[in-house]
Amino acid sequence: MAEAKQPQATGVAGRAPRAPGPIERPLSPHLQIYRPQMTSVSSILTRITGNGVIVAVVLAVWWLLAAATSDSYFAVADAVVTSWFGDIVFTAALWAIWYHFLAGLRHLYFNSGHGLAVPVAERLGWACIIGSVILTVITVLLVQ
Repeated sequence: MAEAKQPQATGVAGRAPRAPGPIERPLSPHLQIYRPQMTSVSSILTRITGNGVIVAVVLAVWWLLAAATSDSYFAVADAVVTSWFGDIVFTAALWAIWYHFLAGLRHLYFNSGHGLAVPVAERLGWACIIGSVILTVITVLLVQ
């Protein structure tokens, strides 16, 4: 007579239970083995640029409020805004605005179901970075 086959014990999600003992591998994503990808870098940069523009907005609002307050207060604010510090802040904010704009277009393209393959997404990430630098340089040259 043929013996009836006993069903195997299963663990979570129908998998065989693992042997007792510690797991001998790092948990994913482990910082020692994680390599940033262009898609994650561009996502993080989008968030940073969106929040970073606030610094320039605060500086510009301070400058406008100083203009409405008094001549002496405006002279102080104008000295800061037109100094090398103001130039750096506003140029960085200009780059951030261009990057955030291009990343928004990239995101809309993704929402349409296009460009979702990893190589295409990485090329679009590089295009946002390079394009924002080029557009910033063009804008600075046109404004001066």
